[in-house]
Amino acid sequence: MIELEGVPELVDPVMVAAFEGWNDAGDAASAALDHLDQAWKGEVFAALDAEEYYDFQVNRPRMWLDGGVRRITWPTTRLSVVRVGAEEGNGRPRDLVLVRGVEPSMRWRTFCNEVLAFAHELGVEMVVMLGALLGDTPHTRPVPVSSVTSDDKLARSLNVEESRYEGPTGIVGVLQEACAHAGVPAVSLWAGVPHYVSQPPNPKATLALLHALEDLLGLSVPLGDLTEDARAWQLGVDQLAADDSEVAEYVQSLEEAKDTAELPEASGEAIAREFERYLRRRSGGESPGPGGPGQSPGGQGPYLRDPNSGRRRGRGDGDDTPPAGGERDSEG
Repeated sequence: MIELEGVPELVDPVMVAAFEGWNDAGDAASAALDHLDQAWKGEVFAALDAEEYYDFQVNRPRMWLDGGVRRITWPTTRLSVVRVGAEEGNGRPRDLVLVRGVEPSMRWRTFCNEVLAFAHELGVEMVVMLGALLGDTPHTRPVPVSSVTSDDKLARSLNVEESRYEGPTGIVGVLQEACAHAGVPAVSLWAGVPHYVSQPPNPKATLALLHALEDLLGLSVPLGDLTEDARAWQLGVDQLAADDSEVAEYVQSLEEAKDTAELPEASGEAIAREFERYLRRRSGGESPGPGGPGQSPGGQGPYLRDPNSGRRRGRGDGDDTPPAGGERDSEG
């Protein structure tokens, strides 16, 4: 039995998780969680035992100096809690439990059970997992983000895709299935990262994941310099592509394929979501429309989108795959 001391009673808590490693192309997902932690001043309240889950020859500990004292930081998974104010939380305060770690090397089932034990003890209403995978998506277009779940009822109520993925999976996919078996609502958000510019950081993909999280939970995340960082990143990649004719030609072919496949109504939905986000920020966190896109169908929690706000686009068929042409299907 997990006993948590010093953790206050949480308000409508949602668990948001991201893991370094195979699920984290361009460090986009872990950077998104870091941004949430910094923006809302998260406080770590628990950490999983590193000895239980990590091969230290694969994920090595780091030595550092603290005022002349040598210390070691072990690879692990830490949990922190952040309070979202009413002005940013759809008109009411709420809490996010952030799970930030490294994909474990072993004992994944035990790992997931321990994370779910924390979720149960804290009264978590839903688990949202963030991931990013490489794909054939041009850096000049909006980052594709797929939203998927393994629960058919949740897929209908949240207007997200139901997972159809088959193939190799990472800890995000395993945790999603563990949530499904435990009866915990769970959704995965997957960003597609251009494979030809895969080195981290990728602030544009991080920003896209945060926007998808805003839409899903009805939040308004303080973005700070992230928008400008994403713009600078794209300009930098533009310059690199312009200096290499082969890369420029390849990017153009990806653009043409993307534009051909993109449905006109999908573009319209993207514009509508951006306008909703603008209104939410302008009105101090309150979402437009009756109930707002973050209100559950039963009016019992602000994490569900308005069923009438339109189905989220994306080819997510499983738990680990971004939604663009040529990419693997999202695992979700």
